[in-house]
Amino acid sequence: MSLIVVGTMAFDAIETPFGKSGQIVGGSATYVAWSASNFVRPVNQISVIGYDFPQEELNALAARGVQLEGVQIKQDEKSFFWAGKYHLDMNTRDTLDTQLNVLANFDPVVPDSYQGSEFLMLGNLMPSLQLSVIKQLKQRPKLIVMDTMNFWMDIAMPDLEEVLKEVDVLMLNDSEARQLSGQFSLVKAAKEIRKMGPKYVVIKKGEHGALLFHDENVFFAPALPLEDVFDPTGAGDTFAGGFIGHLAATKDISFENMKTAIIKGSALASFCVEKFGTTRMKEITISDIDQRVQQFVDLVNFDITLTNNI
Repeated sequence: MSLIVVGTMAFDAIETPFGKSGQIVGGSATYVAWSASNFVRPVNQISVIGYDFPQEELNALAARGVQLEGVQIKQDEKSFFWAGKYHLDMNTRDTLDTQLNVLANFDPVVPDSYQGSEFLMLGNLMPSLQLSVIKQLKQRPKLIVMDTMNFWMDIAMPDLEEVLKEVDVLMLNDSEARQLSGQFSLVKAAKEIRKMGPKYVVIKKGEHGALLFHDENVFFAPALPLEDVFDPTGAGDTFAGGFIGHLAATKDISFENMKTAIIKGSALASFCVEKFGTTRMKEITISDIDQRVQQFVDLVNFDITLTNNI
């Protein structure tokens, strides 16, 4: 049930209509690891941090079964930093500051102990680095899932096209799907993206749920209506962690099981947004997750009697 997670471990400073976080721990790989470790261990982490990344955060991840041999520590550099401000709708945000720091010269290395892992989650990162990790694996994983964003489409499209040929599942949001495919219809967009390599496409629509496409099959999962969305940062990565974590735990990569994985990911993401950063992810239990998943089931479960029109 081994899983490799690749991505950033970083600092964020977030401002929302509900308040300011100050500098807190974030990063795509951090969120994925906290989420996936609810279902599968070990999580074999590949990332890079600076001297300033808190040891207690590393200890907390290790206690969750996250292997840190693949996390490089640059003792003379600072960790990656991002600052952003969310608008009132909590769906749009402005980037206030980005400091690449250790990420500028990151060259990921897959430790020997990670070889043979059956599942690979490529968190949002430069496409060339995502491809580098794939190329280092002596044995192709059972499933490779990749997340990306519009920024890479703008500045690294040739690299993105190369890595897309190597992955099984691509995750991106609706605006990114439209940009990548050149199609406004998400059904047409998914069809165009699958021509680029991925067999499955997951399109995230934030508070409006997520879509899963494979061949002629489509599955839609709603988002849980929440009274308060405190901080959406990391929700997509948390969703990805729940998705890949469930698949790795069950070793079942069928379309039917991916439906369940989408619901598990959505449930985890609904927790993530309730507090700043990874705070909520550190508090929840398996019982909490089960109850939240049941809420999703109740949300879409209905009985209907079809009537013949006269």
